[in-house]
Amino acid sequence: MPSSPGPHGTARAADRLLVAAALRAPGWGITLVVAAVGGVVCALLLPAALSAALDGVLAGTTAAAWNLAALLTAAALCAVASTVAGAACGAAAVSHLRVRLLGHVLALGPARAARFAPGDLTSRLTAGAAEAAQAPLAVTETALKVVSAVCALVALTLLDWRLALTLLVTVPVGLIIVRRFMTRASDLFTRYQELQGRIAAGFAEAIGGVRTIRASATLPREAERILAPLPELAATGRATWRFQRDTAWQAGLLLAVVELAVLTVAGLGVASGRLTAGALLAATGYTALVMSVLDEVDSLLGVAKARAAARRVADVLAEPAPAPGGLPLAPGPPAVTFEDVTVTAGERTVLDGVSAVVPAGSVCAVVGRSGEGKSLLAALAGGLAEPASGRVLLDGVPVQDIDPGHLRRHVAYAFARPALLGATITDLITYAAPQAPAPATTTDAEAVAAGAARVAAADAFVRRLPGGYATPPMRAMLSGGETQRLGLARAVAQDAPLVILDDATSSLDTATEAQVSAALASAFTGRTQIVVAHRAATAARADLVLWLEDGHVRASGPHHELMAIPAYRSLFQIEEAA
Repeated sequence: MPSSPGPHGTARAADRLLVAAALRAPGWGITLVVAAVGGVVCALLLPAALSAALDGVLAGTTAAAWNLAALLTAAALCAVASTVAGAACGAAAVSHLRVRLLGHVLALGPARAARFAPGDLTSRLTAGAAEAAQAPLAVTETALKVVSAVCALVALTLLDWRLALTLLVTVPVGLIIVRRFMTRASDLFTRYQELQGRIAAGFAEAIGGVRTIRASATLPREAERILAPLPELAATGRATWRFQRDTAWQAGLLLAVVELAVLTVAGLGVASGRLTAGALLAATGYTALVMSVLDEVDSLLGVAKARAAARRVADVLAEPAPAPGGLPLAPGPPAVTFEDVTVTAGERTVLDGVSAVVPAGSVCAVVGRSGEGKSLLAALAGGLAEPASGRVLLDGVPVQDIDPGHLRRHVAYAFARPALLGATITDLITYAAPQAPAPATTTDAEAVAAGAARVAAADAFVRRLPGGYATPPMRAMLSGGETQRLGLARAVAQDAPLVILDDATSSLDTATEAQVSAALASAFTGRTQIVVAHRAATAARADLVLWLEDGHVRASGPHHELMAIPAYRSLFQIEEAA
């Protein structure tokens, strides 16, 4: 696995990501810039217009007052246009970020995406992308405030160089405040979002195991585990607020001191006749514009939050996905070869130098006690997991070198807890079938689903549902065994040459499991099958049994031969006793 690009590399990648997101709606982006520039121009003209209106009123004329009214109207229109364009740019940016992030996570595949907890990924996809998408508006506002301040300083210089000199003395202090704010706030927001992601990940895990938690009456313990980062989250939030408060009062105090100094110099100019009363008013306006950069704590805060969120999105995008393309697989059932495969989970070695060959077209049962890596070995065969070392080959081709799309079509899965994906039961069963992307008609799709469901002994209970095959899965109130049978039907419908059944009949009673297994044996004839087994009957139907123990293949061979080993028989004694 490639090393992390480091904080500076991630920051640069995040900035590039924000630029790409900002360019997703060029029309609205141009509107935003034009409206924002118009607002800046109006703001720069306003002090001069106020000055002219005041001097005109004192002189008994009203033309300058009408000019001031027109300028205020233009400023209001620019503000409205800027708000609408900013919202449109933000919507386009968040859509781009979410689509890109989701597409990359899907391209990573389960093995590489496992680096990020599901709840944390959800947090980055939702809140993270939304906060990062606010960058175009926040950056535009901040940049134009800087331009406005520079132009106001020039206008103040033209009005009276003494006023500009008085103001410039304080600029270094202001720059220090702004730089300190951006650096520290960005770090605080990054940490805050990381802690939010940890809580979201724990919450997602608890939702998945809610029945176990309720049955075990361990809700207080789970709540304590999930909310363990909460004190640090609260402390980080309070630190952010304190830092924002300190920056706000420092900027406000500096602004007041500068305005007082400039007004003092301007007042002396009026008293000496060097400046008019209107010029005094203009000096006040231009000073406020120059110092408004320090008063834009909210805009600076938005930029800092957007950059922090973008870094978290960029961190996921930096995870390398398998290269597009790759080698195809020959038609027909493949031989599966494990060559000195080692897989680690944290500091634990789950599989240690496992080597085995599953002949093409054979049925291989993987047995062992809980936690021995049976499901992990099955996942390696289909590319759902990656070894730390060693190789997994299908017909002599390393799994990582196979075209991902071809691999997905070549391997069918059924899991102990299949995901109920699809709008209807028909969609669920035909989800990965060759006809699934665009079946000719709904009737055709239902025929494929019904045929697969009959093999998995699911057709009868599906037809008893209120909508039959048109019933939404989430409204079907299915038992664990019924859900597993639909998962098996989906594997049948996919019609793939390599079938992986990961404890896919564990929730079926003995009689139903025997009925389903017999039907599957007929449906999967001639295909290579890897079956994670806990029952002796399942292992007995296999051509080859791989017995995992302590991370190694302790023995392999037909079930009836391995039954001569007492330790192997003990794996099934509990079932036999029952």
